[in-house]
Amino acid sequence: MASFYSTELYMTPDKRALAEEQPLPETLHRTSLLTRVLCFLALGRPNFEYHWKSLQTEQAFETVRSRSCSILSSTIITASVLLATSCVFVSTDSPVAYFDYTSPAPHCLLFISLMLSMIAMLTSGSSMIRWLHTDRQWTQEQLQPGGYFFLSYLLSIVMPIFFVTWSLHCFVFAMMIAGFFSQSTICRVVTVIWLFTYVVSIGMILIESMWSLFLQLITRHRTRYLQ
Repeated sequence: MASFYSTELYMTPDKRALAEEQPLPETLHRTSLLTRVLCFLALGRPNFEYHWKSLQTEQAFETVRSRSCSILSSTIITASVLLATSCVFVSTDSPVAYFDYTSPAPHCLLFISLMLSMIAMLTSGSSMIRWLHTDRQWTQEQLQPGGYFFLSYLLSIVMPIFFVTWSLHCFVFAMMIAGFFSQSTICRVVTVIWLFTYVVSIGMILIESMWSLFLQLITRHRTRYLQ
């Protein structure tokens, strides 16, 4: 009896958390293709199992919280820069005649970039407030049934990055259109080089992401087959 009480009293919080570790609920095992894509975009993995383990201990949860808040802070800073830059381009005329970004197509894209950057700041701020005030146990309890809260949890991570990414793309497309229709040969050559660099960079990111997703799916299916 004495040994039992001594073990119970001197058990650390981490050991207690591991002893009470809950397996991934069945509702989060069987997910749709859309949900797996959202998991990959939000968490870097096509399933929720690895992230669920981070909800078992306070230390792991704090690590996830700090990383998410850091990403959201960077998103807010990027969106702020895009918002300020788009405002300048939308509200002013071109200082040189050979680079006219006030034509309808670039001007429309710049306005869309401005609106998307505002939405990105709003969603990033809301998500950061949610992460700063959330509780590990409450989050775990809300995620267990799956459904709306599970999708909302993933979208709160994905949507700010989605909006700021498309805001940046719209700004880039506006500058490219203005550059291609420029009267300056040098400006058109620089735009072509810029377009080539842009396509190669985006292509490398997509290929790396798809390859990572493919390897993780293969590993997951192989593990299930061996079990």
